[in-house]
Amino acid sequence: MSSPTEPHIPVLMTEVVDGLAPVPGERHVDCTFGAGGYTNAILERGAEVAAFDRDPRAIEGGQTLVAQANGHLILIEAPFSQLESELERRGLVPVDGVTMDIGVSSMQLDQAERGFSFQQEGPLDMRMAGEGMTAAEWLNEADEGDIADVLYEFGEEPRSRRVASAIVRARPLATTTDLANVVRKALGHKPHDKKDPATRTFQAVRIFINRELDELAEGLAAAERVLKPGGRLAVVTFHSLEDRLVKRFLRERSGSEPAGSRHRPAVGPRAEPSFEPPAKAVKPGDDEVARNPRARSATLRVARRTAAAPWSSEGVA
Repeated sequence: MSSPTEPHIPVLMTEVVDGLAPVPGERHVDCTFGAGGYTNAILERGAEVAAFDRDPRAIEGGQTLVAQANGHLILIEAPFSQLESELERRGLVPVDGVTMDIGVSSMQLDQAERGFSFQQEGPLDMRMAGEGMTAAEWLNEADEGDIADVLYEFGEEPRSRRVASAIVRARPLATTTDLANVVRKALGHKPHDKKDPATRTFQAVRIFINRELDELAEGLAAAERVLKPGGRLAVVTFHSLEDRLVKRFLRERSGSEPAGSRHRPAVGPRAEPSFEPPAKAVKPGDDEVARNPRARSATLRVARRTAAAPWSSEGVA
């Protein structure tokens, strides 16, 4: 049931599908449809799929696969923070599996006009859904301190204040090249450097503009609520901020560490574990990294839902 429009193969495809273990008659949710790779693999195992994507281009591109799926695939244009409400509205709760492939897709990175990548020039946009404030609008209007905070928190940029100051002095910024050149000049850049110094800044701004970590926290909590006992959750992350959030959520919900965080201590009696202790994290092998360099930083975490009630807290701190 391959889609002729599918330009990319998702990372850790075999491992994700094995972790989800879909079988005929089950209902699964693909929270990040993208080009439909995971969805297609789940459909081939005989399960039904409800697939989410907040990018209208991804939903439009998936219509061919919908037609091929003979009623076994529903596409939903919404962020996965709305997972529970969108599924309930369609009478699709509970589900047997939920998968998430976090962050920007290769498809989005390759579209210069989306403004996600410094590899090619395009408008400084970065909006996954095409709505709300663009990256350029925010960078051209935000306080220097706020920019520095975002670069430090979401990009783990150690010289965030220097970069923020350079951005403010260079205003107005209009293109991805404008921003990349400002960062490179501020931090120093040699053509043979292994990592472009603009990488952290682009990651930070993209995460902030799209509320990616908030979406992830809300999506994990929603997945907990819609999964039936024995249901499987599979999450692929691509950097440490995402992976720490997923790891902490699964350890907390499986009873492997105290509830809450140092910022929000646990109050009251401890809830019963809503997930079994997660399997060991999976990284891509050398062969996959050679075929797809984007896979190098990927981490997969899989866990199985217990029969306990979902926790009352929303997401993780």
